[in-house]
Amino acid sequence: MKQTARVFYQEDCDLSLLYGKTIAVIGYGSQGHAHALNAKESLGDKARVIIGLYEGSKSWAKAEKQGFEVFTTAEAAKQADIIMILINDEKQAAMYKKARPWHLHTALTFTSAASSRRLTLMLP
Repeated sequence: MKQTARVFYQEDCDLSLLYGKTIAVIGYGSQGHAHALNAKESLGDKARVIIGLYEGSKSWAKAEKQGFEVFTTAEAAKQADIIMILINDEKQAAMYKKARPWHLHTALTFTSAASSRRLTLMLP
């Protein structure tokens, strides 16, 4: 049986589900900045988009210049309702071990899109 892909567009999404939420984008490289800017543009002042980086990151000033609040990864994760991990795959395990406060949340969406491997985890 032939399967066809279903394409979703912005009008197919209920962005109001994100209103009032804090979205932490971890990483501000090629994918992180694109996802953060897209979320900021799409949601405006109806949601808060913040950036999580390691101290000393070259991207820190760039993210601030583009209007984002920037925190350490751990602090951004603590503040977030939704965490999007957009750092290199080979760096994710070390980052998780060093800054894994999201396990303290009672409700959280965690996504990763740094490679062809996609993960969405909904915690109670």
